[in-house]
Amino acid sequence: MNIYTSEEIVSGTAKRADGVDPVTLEVIQQSLLAITEQMFAVTRKTAMSSVIYEVLDFGVAITDRQGDLACAGAGIPSFVGMLDPAVKAIIAKYPADCIREGDAFVSNDPYQGGVSHTNDVVVVMPVFFAGQIVAWTANKGHWMDVGGMQLGSTGPETTELFQEGLVLPEVKVIDAGEQVAAILDIIAVNSRLPKQALGDFWSAVSSLRMGNKRIIQICQKYGVKTFLLAVEDYLALGEKRVLRALSSIPNGIYTAQDWLDDGRQIKVTISVKDDAFVVDLRDNPQQDIGPMNATYAATLVAAQAMFKSLVEPHGPANAGTFRPLKLLTVSGTLFHARRPAAVGMYYENKIRTSDLIWKALADVVPNGRASGHFCSVCATFIGQLNETGQMRSFIEPEVGGWGALHDKDGENAQFSSSHGNTFTCPVEVNEARNGIFVERLALNTEASGAGKFRGGKGIELEYRILEQSGWLTAAYTRSKVQPWSLAGGQQGTLNRLRIRRVNGELEEVSSANALPLQKGDVVWIATANGAGYGDPKKRPKALVCDDLRDGYISERQARDIYGYSTVAKFFAGNAL
Repeated sequence: MNIYTSEEIVSGTAKRADGVDPVTLEVIQQSLLAITEQMFAVTRKTAMSSVIYEVLDFGVAITDRQGDLACAGAGIPSFVGMLDPAVKAIIAKYPADCIREGDAFVSNDPYQGGVSHTNDVVVVMPVFFAGQIVAWTANKGHWMDVGGMQLGSTGPETTELFQEGLVLPEVKVIDAGEQVAAILDIIAVNSRLPKQALGDFWSAVSSLRMGNKRIIQICQKYGVKTFLLAVEDYLALGEKRVLRALSSIPNGIYTAQDWLDDGRQIKVTISVKDDAFVVDLRDNPQQDIGPMNATYAATLVAAQAMFKSLVEPHGPANAGTFRPLKLLTVSGTLFHARRPAAVGMYYENKIRTSDLIWKALADVVPNGRASGHFCSVCATFIGQLNETGQMRSFIEPEVGGWGALHDKDGENAQFSSSHGNTFTCPVEVNEARNGIFVERLALNTEASGAGKFRGGKGIELEYRILEQSGWLTAAYTRSKVQPWSLAGGQQGTLNRLRIRRVNGELEEVSSANALPLQKGDVVWIATANGAGYGDPKKRPKALVCDDLRDGYISERQARDIYGYSTVAKFFAGNAL
């Protein structure tokens, strides 16, 4: 087949030849997006765990035959962005003649398998057409329990990877269409929730088989050479678009610093050129003795997600998109932990990478001028045992307040910058499936984040324990260092966690490791309000009155913070 090069097509110089033209390539590329959406839908409809089918704590992708990300589906950015390293780990481990049509591989090794911690399990399949691999499909989801020292496989007191559950080092779990029963038995016997684990595995397999089927149909319709060219061209398009967008950021060196809740300082230096975006995280603390570590791959995907959102938020997200990005780290530090460091709560570290990059560029990126947000996943693990010893457990990331922008108020009750297209688990599902009672879900009423534009509101959430006993595991950051503000705005509030015992006693905690609970205890959560942007005294009076009407501020705050001593009268005259 006589076809033009991808460079010619991207530059717009290619003309139709033998039925292959830019329109055909565009149709194939958009078909890849449609396929990942189908893969996503299959997982959502078939998964066993509410954190997958309701919260959507998973991601899907298609890679090219070399393992480079070709098309990202919906889902958590850090999941999607780590699926190509997972495929590449499998390609590197297995000789070509050991990979056969119908194979599937499973991995959850944070140090080489394309995952961030052991709960995030990747399932990968090669796509064969006419006897050759033409692509790979991949799925990664948060499995509720893979063993380890406690339910949920994650806890703030872990000190090494071996305490965080079963590690699957890119093993073949389906061999030429036949399941490897021994691997599935190992997974089941190591999980406290084996039905959920196996159910989530087969859900992932179903999504991959759907993706494989659709890719084969494209190859049958357009030919394998055209399909491969379309994928190559798509990566080139991603690179071209991001290089064009990179010119919107002035060349220069940008820095930012922040502090962890334990007082350690973290730093970033970003170098921007016409063709390069270099994130330097080398000058940072040594890796943590606990689980607040990120592997290099986890830090890289955080940098990729923030790079794309700040530079070119629209258009394709593929390996070509990230070619101008370079990450510099030092092995053995918080942002590049060495095996066997614990990484179970990597997400609280990873999100600081995003936040530092955001902070460094907040004043120069056209679509990034926004103050700091609540900057924590606020992942909350709750387990319970009923009178017969039956176990029920769930994990839920919480929503919080986003920082104010240069031209509008921050968003209320949204997921952190780490979580992408996820949702809160509906109260009804939590109560019916997870055996919890949700006593309160409301916006955080604390006064903070004032500015010409105010920060968004976090939430107050209360879970009541209904079974005879239970436990809580959580580790919230931004519990001592407030979200940062811009242009004279006020800082946001803190993320807070409290236990209200059935006898009325209160326990303030920011970290809990299988903290015992009993029937009637209430887990009280307050996620932070985002920080403000600009001088509060410059906030228009009409907006202050809107805040009063909506209950965001009090009359005293309107007077003392925003400087409107007559606002109550104004509000009364304009109330709805």
